[in-house]
Amino acid sequence: MGTRKNIYYWKCDRPSAFFAIKEGNEGNAKEVQEELEVLLTNYFGSEHFSLSSAGGQGNHLTFLASRNNESYFVRVENGPEKDDYMEVETTIINRVRDIGIPTPNIYAVDSSRIKYDFAWQIMENVEFSDLNRIYKSHKLQTRTVMRELGTYIARWQSISTDGFGPYNSDILRVDGRLEGLHSTYRDYYMLNIEKHFDFLVQHSFLTKEKADSFLGAVVANLKFLDISRGCLVHKDLALWNVLGTEDCIKAVIDWDDTISGDPTDDISLMACFHSKEEMNALIEGYQEIKPLPENFIPRFWLHLMRNMLFKAVIRVGAGYFKKDSNYFLINSGSEGGLGLHNFTLSRLELAYEGLTELKSMDDL
Repeated sequence: MGTRKNIYYWKCDRPSAFFAIKEGNEGNAKEVQEELEVLLTNYFGSEHFSLSSAGGQGNHLTFLASRNNESYFVRVENGPEKDDYMEVETTIINRVRDIGIPTPNIYAVDSSRIKYDFAWQIMENVEFSDLNRIYKSHKLQTRTVMRELGTYIARWQSISTDGFGPYNSDILRVDGRLEGLHSTYRDYYMLNIEKHFDFLVQHSFLTKEKADSFLGAVVANLKFLDISRGCLVHKDLALWNVLGTEDCIKAVIDWDDTISGDPTDDISLMACFHSKEEMNALIEGYQEIKPLPENFIPRFWLHLMRNMLFKAVIRVGAGYFKKDSNYFLINSGSEGGLGLHNFTLSRLELAYEGLTELKSMDDL
C-alpha cells in the first residue's frame, strides 16, 4: 500500500504528480466504470441502478449512482501509487460528524485493492451546490457563511492526535488509532519546501533571488512551528469543498488531504482566496468557540506562505494559469489564468512581507 511519509501535499508530491488533475488525464476511466458496475451490483445486490460520471476536478474519479430514487456519490482512487488514504478520510469524516460538523454519510470504503484494482468509497450524495459556485454568482451571503465555517474550524480542532502531518494508515488499520507520520511539526512543515521553491524557479514563476528571500523569511521564524501536539487540519479548505445554500452550510467535504497540524493552518488556507473583510468574519466565528492560538500572526503568515507555495506548484504544474474564468479556481469576470497567476504571486509576496515586516491581517 502507499504511504504519505514523504508527502507534504498529495497533488504535487505524489510520484505521479498532477496525475489526476491535468486535463485529459483520467487514466483508465472507462475500464474503471465497467469494474465499478460489477462492484455496485454486488453492493446493491441488484443490477437495477444507473451510473454516470460526476465530472470531479479533484484527486479522484467520481461517479453518481442512482437506485430506487436514492442517489450515491462514488469516488475511485486509481493512481499508480496505490494510495490507501481513503480509509483515513472515512475515519476523519465520521469523527467530525460525531462532534456536529455536517459531512456526508459514508456507506462503504475499501482501499485494499484485493478484489478490485482501485480504492473506492460510496457515500451520500449531498444535493446542494458547492459554495464557490454561489460565491462566483455574487449571491452568497459571505459573512454569514464564513462566520459559520469559522465555528466549524474551531470545533474540529478539538480532535487532537499524536504525531504530525498525514496520518499513518497502517496504525489506523491495525489499532484503529489516528497518529501523524512525523515526530515534529517543523519536520512536516519543511518537508519538500526547497523542492517546491526550486520547481517554481525552474518554471520561471519565481526568480532565484525571490525564492531565496521567501525561504529565508520562513527559516527566520521556524521557532513558531515548535508545537507540542497537532490538531485536525482539513488542509484543502475552500468554498468548493463546502456544500450549502446562499446562507447556510450543509456539508464540509473532501477530507482526503487531512493532517495533524497547526491550528492556524486552515485559517490561512481560507486567506489563500479571501479578503480581509471575509477573513474577519471567519475569525469572528472561530473566536465564538475558542481564542486564537498564541503567536497567531507570525504563525498565520508562515502558513499562508507554505500553503500558497504548494498551491503555486500545483497551478504551474497542472497548467491552471492557462485557463479562463469558467475554471472553478478563477473568479468570474477576472483576467482568467493571468489574474490567477498574479494573485498567486501577490499572496506569496504578502506572506513574505507579513513575516519580515510584522504586518497584520488588515493587509490582506
